[in-house]
Order: sequence, then structure tokens, then C-alpha cells
Amino acid sequence: MRARIVVEGFMSGLHRSPYHGFSVEFTDYRQYSPGDDPRFLDWKLLARTDRAFIKRFEDETNLRCTLLVDQSRSMGFGSLGYTKADYARTLAASLAYFLHRQRDATGLMTFDDAVVEYIPARYRPGHLRRLLISLERAVSGTDTGISEAMQLATNLVRKRGLMVVISDLLTPLDALRTQLSYLQSCRHDVIIFRILDPQEIQFNFDQEALFEDLESSKQIYVDPKSTQQHYIKLFDSHAATLKQICDDLGVELHTLSTDEPLEKALLEFVAGRSRKTSQQARRTTHRNRSAQNRREIAIQEKVNG
Repeated sequence: MRARIVVEGFMSGLHRSPYHGFSVEFTDYRQYSPGDDPRFLDWKLLARTDRAFIKRFEDETNLRCTLLVDQSRSMGFGSLGYTKADYARTLAASLAYFLHRQRDATGLMTFDDAVVEYIPARYRPGHLRRLLISLERAVSGTDTGISEAMQLATNLVRKRGLMVVISDLLTPLDALRTQLSYLQSCRHDVIIFRILDPQEIQFNFDQEALFEDLESSKQIYVDPKSTQQHYIKLFDSHAATLKQICDDLGVELHTLSTDEPLEKALLEFVAGRSRKTSQQARRTTHRNRSAQNRREIAIQEKVNG
């Protein structure tokens, strides 16, 4: 229900395939046959050669998206009456619901210290419900195995598509660059939504307390006033390293605080897809124009010869 409320504010049809800037793309010519739709005649070529040719088109390619959702214990932290895991689940459900409305294939991989479940990308009745049920499982694990999840996704998802990673990324980043590179070598686009609680960003606690690591169960007594500055320095350094990795690889990174509306995440997702579509459309149009010019020259030479 939360996902539906988030998505209902958006109009259908905002999404376009990231591999085609239009519903169909010109690919080749064939000779006109009686009964063919005259709308697809190349009238300019007909005027030059007095021969009727039909433009052939490639069908629209729908997006294939796989959601990689962190369900480790660190996602169980929350200072606002709900946890990062609740926020991440609703974000994943909203994206799945949105993509389902666009008739795009959506899959899901959940992980904690290892991959828990993998559901291949599909678009068919009942598939969305299966994804939502999988998102309901409780957080667990003793680590955040994001690198292992990306590695398995690289091996399992053979067709190029979109990988959306939803995690707090409170984990060492040593192997992240390598795994992101592997995903991109398979021609996948990657978007990362980093989910953080406001207290993790600000460390604005007002009294001494015993802090416990949710994943390792280690405990440490902390005076926030004397620790805050050092904590923020380490936190910002980790965030800067993550941003540098994503910038170097051309990966979209969006950091979301759990006190921000989920509509913001969906808007950033759509805006990112629109930019990607525009870039791909320009490249595709340029290639098609070059190919079309070469074909027209070849046809002209054939007719003249």
C-alpha cells in the first residue's frame, strides 16, 4: 500500500527504454510489396530512384531491472519510529510497482552477509506480488555482503539491463570498485541508493550511552560530545571514497536520509533514466543516420548500375 501511494502520483508512460530513444528504431530497407503500410515508404528515396522501399524497424526493447536490496542487520537501525530496512523495502517496492506499471521486467536479489534470495526479472501476472513478499523478510546476517551480491548478479543476469543497489553501504569499500566494474563490463547500468538514518549522518546524540554494533554485537561506551567530530570526519571520508568510486565509473549515486520523502528517490530515478535515454537516443540516431546514408548510396549505385 505504501508503494502504491508513492507511485500513484506519477503518470504512466514516463519511462522509456534505456537502449532505445523511441518506441521503434529504423534498422534497414526492404522492397515495397502490395499491402505494405505506405506510411513507412521512404519517399525521398522513391523520388531519387523511382523505386519503392519500406523502412524496417526494430521492436521496442523494454527495460530489465534487478533490485539488489540490503537486508543486513545494520539496516535495522532507526531513530524515527521506523528503520532503514523499512525505508529501503518501501523504496524497492515503489520502484518495482512503478516498473511493473510500465510493463518492464523486474527482478530482486536480497542479501545480508550472503545472498538470501534471487528472483529473475520477469513481467507476468503474480510476479510483483512475489517480489513484495520477498521484501518482507526480517533483517539478519553478521555483515553486509554487497560485493558477493554484485558478483552473483554479474554471473546470473546475462542480458544487459539496470541494476539498482539499495543499501546503507556501511561496509569496507575495497572490493566495491571491482564488482561495479564487472557489472558495467556486462553492459549493465548501475544506480545506487544509499539509505541512511539522520543520526548516522549527524551523530547528534545528547548523552553518554552504550553503543552496540547491530551486526557484530560489539559494544562500546561513547561520549557523543567528545566523539562527534571524529565520527563525522570518518563518516565523511567513507562517503567521499564512495562518491569518488561512483564518479570514476559513471555510476549514479543517490544518498537518501530516511526523513526524506520517497517521492524524491523516484523522481531521481526517473530523471536519471531520462538522461540516459536522451544520451542513448542521440548516439542511436547518429549511428542510424550514418547507416541510412550508406544504404541509400548503395541502393542508388545498384539502381544506376
